[in-house]
Amino acid sequence: MTGQIKSFKDLDAWKEGHKFVLGIYTIASKLPKKEQFGLISQMERAAVSITSNIAEGFSRYYFKDKIRFYYMARGSVSELQNLLTIALDLDYIKEKLYKELFDQSTRILSLINGLINSISKQINK
Repeated sequence: MTGQIKSFKDLDAWKEGHKFVLGIYTIASKLPKKEQFGLISQMERAAVSITSNIAEGFSRYYFKDKIRFYYMARGSVSELQNLLTIALDLDYIKEKLYKELFDQSTRILSLINGLINSISKQINK
């Protein structure tokens, strides 16, 4: 993170998560129509949950509240990794795209862990 953080949009975790959400929506729109109320819906909800929880955590006053929302964002990333694995196994997405998305999600997990560690240090002062 460079510069002063004034908004959740300034967080690298949110920026990367937002790009990821947009990518997931693009992919979800290309999945079979029969998955509209299954895999597509679940993928879109989990993706939106990542950046929504980062935004909400950023706006929380108490450190423990912040961390709780960052943990939920992290859980949504893991959920999406599982859903992407299912999409790969069902041959809905290609291995190359899967790897790109999985790598991107792993970077987001790392950024969220950075937020959690930063807040944890402030709690333990």
